[in-house]
Amino acid sequence: METKPTNPSPALVEIPPGYLNIMGYVDESEVNGPGCRAVVWVQGCPRECPGCFNPESWSFEINQLIAVDTLAANILKNPRNTGVTFSGGEPFWQAPALASLARKLRSAGLNVMSFTGFTLKQLQSQSAPPGSQELLQQLDILIDGPFVESLAINSPNSPVSSSNQRVNVFNPDLTDQITWASDQIEVHILKDGSRIVTGYRGSLELS
Repeated sequence: METKPTNPSPALVEIPPGYLNIMGYVDESEVNGPGCRAVVWVQGCPRECPGCFNPESWSFEINQLIAVDTLAANILKNPRNTGVTFSGGEPFWQAPALASLARKLRSAGLNVMSFTGFTLKQLQSQSAPPGSQELLQQLDILIDGPFVESLAINSPNSPVSSSNQRVNVFNPDLTDQITWASDQIEVHILKDGSRIVTGYRGSLELS
């Protein structure tokens, strides 16, 4: 039930090696995976699913370029971050840079989770975006499958936002930590007074 082709945009080639094109970033989220974690929303997704939480993330145009080393340092300097979640946008269209970021964070003891509109089977196939296997090897948890509005779930008992999606736990230490829910939202007030509203019921809103 994917609404758009999944071919990447040519704009991806504009991202310099060692950099990510991101839509946003927050620390200390508790609604985007287990525990207290950083969240990185990448820029760019060709699916344009009806009811998408972050339609601002669809464009592959350069939004905010940040070096992988800089982002890793930012995440690690906050001692409350016990993990990181990649969301978007579609993380696997920037898989090589995210895999590099994940390696740095995991070596420091953080766990790594990602959302994706692809299925796990698609990511394991030869037609997967470049670097997909590399990123999969660095993940502790993968939420796979596109958001389908007609199958939407807003429930304290569901960690996924539509019933076609699956929670793939690759790290058995996290099996009993799938405790976030699809009816949770969270508001972050940034130093400049802007805010980010995140969670499955609310879109990622930057204002």
